[in-house]
Amino acid sequence: MTVPHADLDAAPLEVVGRIRAASNATFLARVGDVPVVYKPVAGERPLWDFPDGTLAGREVAAYLVSESTGWGIVPRTWLRDGPHGPGMVQLWQEVDAAQSPVDVVPTGEVPAEGVRTVLEGVDDADRPVTLVHEDSAALRRMAVFDAVVNNADRKGGHVLPLADGRRLGVDHGVTFHVEPKLRTVLWGWLGASLDDDERAGVARVRTDLGPDLDGDLARRLAGLLTPDEVAELARRCERLLSAARFPHPEGDMPAVPWPLF
Repeated sequence: MTVPHADLDAAPLEVVGRIRAASNATFLARVGDVPVVYKPVAGERPLWDFPDGTLAGREVAAYLVSESTGWGIVPRTWLRDGPHGPGMVQLWQEVDAAQSPVDVVPTGEVPAEGVRTVLEGVDDADRPVTLVHEDSAALRRMAVFDAVVNNADRKGGHVLPLADGRRLGVDHGVTFHVEPKLRTVLWGWLGASLDDDERAGVARVRTDLGPDLDGDLARRLAGLLTPDEVAELARRCERLLSAARFPHPEGDMPAVPWPLF
């Protein structure tokens, strides 16, 4: 059954299988012939720093902010019911496995150009390795987006390389905390100036929130985030626009997630 995207809320959702690599209950499903990822609220693992039952809503909020930037970083994401109860549903993406936007390589084999170095360490055999990511406009925008939504878990596996060169971001359940939580593998531009496109994307989010948090984006985020989280989103945009630079790590938490992928 072919389901128009406008009807994805109403058509039956059928679970095809479980995605075992995910930390929360995550399923590959179909709505008619449209493949989707389904994460029921009932399958969320409790976290000490995020309220129970809020991760699905945060994923939808991240999609709304992505749309506000104009960059289309997050695949279409929405809330709906399913076989295991209400949850987050996101359009499935076919990735190009031949591309590696984020990688760990032997330290002596880091390419001379086209990548940014994040950190160096050793592997399980004590051999020097380096975490790198590509130096591309698409990943720069994702790094800015992560700063806007305060993404606490940008792993390398959460960056999806598409065959047409686009890079999409997924797994945004731990976002929008009011305290600094940015943990990411995309630190390669730390302290670099934001370009015109990046500043414009952040400015669109701040504008869409409204001068008194009464704009269309703020209204759509209500119910997905707390009022304090929406207010802090606006302040993060303002700080980014004022500094006009990629941020530095803050707080006592590690600057990169673990595992890295």
